[in-house]
Amino acid sequence: MPITRSDPPVRRRINRAPSPLLAHSLPWLTILLGSLVPGWLLIASAPVLPPVGFLLFIAWRQLRPGLLPIWSGLPLGLFDDLYSGQPFGSAVLLWSLAAIVLEFVEARVPWRNFLTEWLLAIGLIVTYIVLCLGLNNLAGAGAPLRIILPQIVISILSYPLVGRFVAVVDRIRLTPIVVLR
Repeated sequence: MPITRSDPPVRRRINRAPSPLLAHSLPWLTILLGSLVPGWLLIASAPVLPPVGFLLFIAWRQLRPGLLPIWSGLPLGLFDDLYSGQPFGSAVLLWSLAAIVLEFVEARVPWRNFLTEWLLAIGLIVTYIVLCLGLNNLAGAGAPLRIILPQIVISILSYPLVGRFVAVVDRIRLTPIVVLR
């Protein structure tokens, strides 16, 4: 049967591969931009917005476990420390510990589903926010625990949306492009 103009064009599958630069840099860039987002949207006297960079970090580590190395918590946490207002070094410590916990759980639990990953993320998010408050209080803040309850609730409820966003970005990251030689 001859091909006419009304037929859709045939997509070539040969000589197409994802861009290595895009495939390796997009997770890092989304996490870095996520660390900047809470400061762009709202300036408040109490924490309300979720730690978007940390949520993206957890989502990338859960979606693609081998993509970010275990030491990635150090540079990403360092960048988050620069923009979050937390005591310097707190995100480095907490993001690195979260990466170790995620690596440990990945090695110990061979099966995965949405509920187990969300429960693990809830535990990490609550621990992260509470320990950030504790480190702030050690640095002289003196804030009560009840002040972070809205941030914890919003963070837990927004994590599935962040995970969905990471899945969409991952699909973009792995989109094949024409490789010219």
